Amino acid sequence: MLAATRGAVLVPTVPPVYQALRREVDLQGNVEARMSFYLSALFAAADQIRHYLSAGIPVVVESYFARCLSNHRAFGTGLGVTLPPGLPRPVTYYLVCAEAERRIRLANREKPISRWDALAEVVADQITDAYASFPMHRVNTTGLKPDEALQRVLATNPQGERASADTEHVAAHPHLLPAVPRRAQGACGS
Repeated sequence: MLAATRGAVLVPTVPPVYQALRREVDLQGNVEARMSFYLSALFAAADQIRHYLSAGIPVVVESYFARCLSNHRAFGTGLGVTLPPGLPRPVTYYLVCAEAERRIRLANREKPISRWDALAEVVADQITDAYASFPMHRVNTTGLKPDEALQRVLATNPQGERASADTEHVAAHPHLLPAVPRRAQGACGS
C-alpha cells in the first residue's frame, strides 16, 4: 500500500531467486547459517535498491538490515557484523501496536508458524531492545485498519523529526527509500 501511494517500487528483501532456498534454510536450526543467508539476500536487495534510486525511482522495502540483525542477535547468533558504508539510507517506520492487538494480528496471519516465528515470540523483548539501536520513526497502529495505518505513516514527517536512536544508517521494517540524485558513494544522505 505504501509503495502504491508513493509511486514507488516494492523491493522484496528476499529476492525471488532466493525463495526456494529460504524455505530450506528456515527449516534448519542453525542461527548463523540463517543470518548469513538473510544478509546475502539483503545485500542482493540493496543492489536492486541502488539501481532504482540511481534511476530516480523511490523504493519501499518491508524490512531491512535492522530486522535481520536485531532478530538474529536475539536468537543467539555469535556472528559480529559490520555493515559496509554506502548502503542505501532509508527513512524507517517501525510499526507498533498494543500487545493484545499484536497477538490477535499474529493469530490471524495466513501463514504457518515457523520455529523462527515461535522463537521470536519467546525473545520479543530482546528484539525490541535491539531495534532501539537503529534510527526509526515509531508509528503506533493500535486500533487502526491498514488504510488508517498507512495514513498515520504518511502523516509522519521524517524531514522535521530526529530519530530517537543512534545515527547508524540501517533500518527495519517497513521503510521508504526516497529517490535521490546519484552520489559518488551511491548512498542517499539523511
